[in-house]
Amino acid sequence: MSASYNLCIIKPNKSAFSETFVQEHIDHLAGHKKVLYGGAFPVYDDENKLLIKSKFGLLSYLFQKKILKRKEIKVRTNALRDYLIDHKIDAVFVEYGMVGALVTEACQLANVPLVIHFHGADAYHKKTVAEYAPLYKKAFAYASGIISVSADMVLRLKELGAPADKIYNASCGIDTEAFPLLDISNSKTDFLFVGRFVEKKSPTSLVKAFRLVVDEIPDARLWMVGQGPLFEETRALIVELKLEKSITLTGVLKPEEIKELMKRMRAFAQHSVTAADGDSEGTPVTVLEASSSGLPVISTRHAGIKEAVIDGITGYLVDEHDTKGMAEKMVKLAQSPELAVQLGIAGREHMIRNYQTADRIALLNKVIQNSIDQ
Repeated sequence: MSASYNLCIIKPNKSAFSETFVQEHIDHLAGHKKVLYGGAFPVYDDENKLLIKSKFGLLSYLFQKKILKRKEIKVRTNALRDYLIDHKIDAVFVEYGMVGALVTEACQLANVPLVIHFHGADAYHKKTVAEYAPLYKKAFAYASGIISVSADMVLRLKELGAPADKIYNASCGIDTEAFPLLDISNSKTDFLFVGRFVEKKSPTSLVKAFRLVVDEIPDARLWMVGQGPLFEETRALIVELKLEKSITLTGVLKPEEIKELMKRMRAFAQHSVTAADGDSEGTPVTVLEASSSGLPVISTRHAGIKEAVIDGITGYLVDEHDTKGMAEKMVKLAQSPELAVQLGIAGREHMIRNYQTADRIALLNKVIQNSIDQ
């Protein structure tokens, strides 16, 4: 879809392997796009040049950020305001609530409508939410649209003060053509996890569950793709539970390498939980990719996963921290490739009907267009 308006997309990271959903927005949203980045507040433009032009302004910004630890810094707010005005930006689309909260004032000053896309920790992480609460209040008041990625998050955003009539439920989508149906009828008893090794994805819970699986199915294997703070702890647990021959830690892989790995899998497994600090998933893209590929998903009753996986139809859901229950479901699929195929086909159909990227992008385009028309 093309559109005559100028859209500014603001994201925190220049690039991040796990943020494929952000790149989807950059690639497919309508409008003439400019992309800014640089942390919780954008400091670089689409040509990688600093938004703050003067040396004195830059020093002032760094002093206030690094030394005074301020969140509202006038010199950078004014720099963003000037950019939006100079480039005749018609709407701003922001990835993550914290970023949206910090750029709200600049959008107000430039009289440019704002759409904020929440993703997970920005709505659930206790310290973050407490820290940004006053700014969230201002952002919710000014924003034209607030995007949630699950029904659970819609309720959470309402609790935080977001007006119900501004909230849209639009989880990340999946290009089902890019993840076509795999033939898993002759697959080995191999299981796949892809994600960051962080508390909310609880990689150690998955390892504990897999110890029980191997006790029943000695030839079963688990492939864990990714990296993160809990990587070494997970590795140590694998050694402790004597699973070195059963679990492979691949580290970070390229998308095409993950696709190749998927071809040998029986199912996808992810034991997401609510972290001690409140952090929670949105709707994990890896779950959508696995389902689109025809891999049944074994996961937890957690956040958007409850919508992406239909228990007993496209995969299985267990309660958070129920490692025994997860192991039982993995054993069930290990023992029946026919059942895995059946669930996997249903999962792909669920993705086609309800999670197509094109449909998600169409909704976001509509929200952005409405913000300009108001």
